Amino acid sequence: MSIDILFGLSPLLSVALGALLLMLAEAFGKPQNDEGYSPDGVIIDAGAGRAGELGMIAAVILFAGAAFSIGVWSAGPENLVGLDTLRPYLIIDRFSVFFCFTLCLGGALAALLAGGYLTEHKIDRGEFFPLVLFATVGAMALAASGELLTLFVALETMSLGVYAMVGLRKSARASEAALKYFLLGSFAAALMLFGAALLYGATGHTDLVGIGEAIKTSGRAGSSVSAAPILVALVLTLAGLAFKVSAVPFHMWTPDAYEGAPPPATSFMAVAVKAAAFAVLIRVLLVAFGDERLMSWASGWPPALALMAVLSMTVANVIAGRQSSVKRMLAYSSIAHAGYALVGVVATMRSDMGEASVLFYLLTYTVSTAGAFGALILCGSRGKEAVSYDDLAGLARRHPAAALAFSLFLLSLAGLPPTAGFFGKLYIFQAAMDSELYALAVIGLLNSLLGAYYYLRVMVFMYMREPAPGAPIAEPMRSGYVTSALVLAAVLVLALGVLPGAWLEMVGAASVLRS
Repeated sequence: MSIDILFGLSPLLSVALGALLLMLAEAFGKPQNDEGYSPDGVIIDAGAGRAGELGMIAAVILFAGAAFSIGVWSAGPENLVGLDTLRPYLIIDRFSVFFCFTLCLGGALAALLAGGYLTEHKIDRGEFFPLVLFATVGAMALAASGELLTLFVALETMSLGVYAMVGLRKSARASEAALKYFLLGSFAAALMLFGAALLYGATGHTDLVGIGEAIKTSGRAGSSVSAAPILVALVLTLAGLAFKVSAVPFHMWTPDAYEGAPPPATSFMAVAVKAAAFAVLIRVLLVAFGDERLMSWASGWPPALALMAVLSMTVANVIAGRQSSVKRMLAYSSIAHAGYALVGVVATMRSDMGEASVLFYLLTYTVSTAGAFGALILCGSRGKEAVSYDDLAGLARRHPAAALAFSLFLLSLAGLPPTAGFFGKLYIFQAAMDSELYALAVIGLLNSLLGAYYYLRVMVFMYMREPAPGAPIAEPMRSGYVTSALVLAAVLVLALGVLPGAWLEMVGAASVLRS
């Protein structure tokens, strides 16, 4: 294997190797408190009391993966000799490198949040951090998959780690959330497997490029490719991937899983899992199902995705505004944001800007959502967690820095300038307008205004309400890990919002069709 191939794979290899080393470090380390020992002095939990240490190591590994991604991007994957030998199993192009950077960034922020949260709440589960790393490896491989078998293995590698993270806490709610997510996730994976089997049977290929070329011959003289199994496979594939991006009506698992999981796990699910799912959705639709007949409004996938986008934005925003739990509100918010991103995916049918707008949106969404969950974690110490809106009442007077941090990320999620979220939504709606999807753009804009209600409602409680007598009051924690994650996320939110030009140029070069 040449040095160019190793360098091209360095983002994936660095995180995978780091995950193996961290697993050994967690297993053979020395517990830092008495809960790691049995009464007779035998080690029963080597990770006890080491969440901060393991979280920092995991974050460093993931930041290293992000740094390698920047290096590969700067060198240009197209200039590295031998990367074509990895095709179709792994496609190292600017599209996959961009997502490797985004996924490593989201995973690193989640690891830092976990380092502070697990320590503060005395949850001695050191295995959380190897799970984050292995799930990130699966997500990175998923974004680079150009073949159905690789895609499925990567999808399950990511999903199995997340299932375990959801059920990390010893509570009935966490166990219920993990079981529900696992069962529904297995059902979605089965749908995708059926779709893959139909595609192989109809085209004789398992690589996405080969499938796409075979589909383009359908209906022509001498072609053996039948349209019926292709359309059924398309429906099954869309259903399976819609589950992973938590689009309505495949969103049922999201509120319970997000609420039952520890907040750092919820943050990872909201940013890394969603970004990886959109990466593979874009690659599959534009490469395997990129025939002009399947990309048309009359007979292809755009109207189905448009319907899911409208339902995801509208249903999620309406329900989010009725929630009393801030965490559950953020769960429905993530469903709405999947709807906004789907608008950009639909726009790829006619606009070159559609794909770039989705990539930019996912980057802005990653830093904004990780920051929002991090701010929620910061606002609650052990026994005084911030759960409901009432828990946050008067927070700005007691702890102005925590309230300011939360407000910044909420404003970005709402899409207000000068934050990253403003330009993320602006380019999504602009791509829809360029594709002449005027009704979809208007519906998205109205939903964005509707979503601003429940984000601003949190700020109203923090700045304009006082806690009721005798009501529980959230007390912010003190954690260098959580603070570091919030500072980094805040810097990126402002950088993406104030100077979006360079980032837009970058995502423009990351088109999957330029691979």
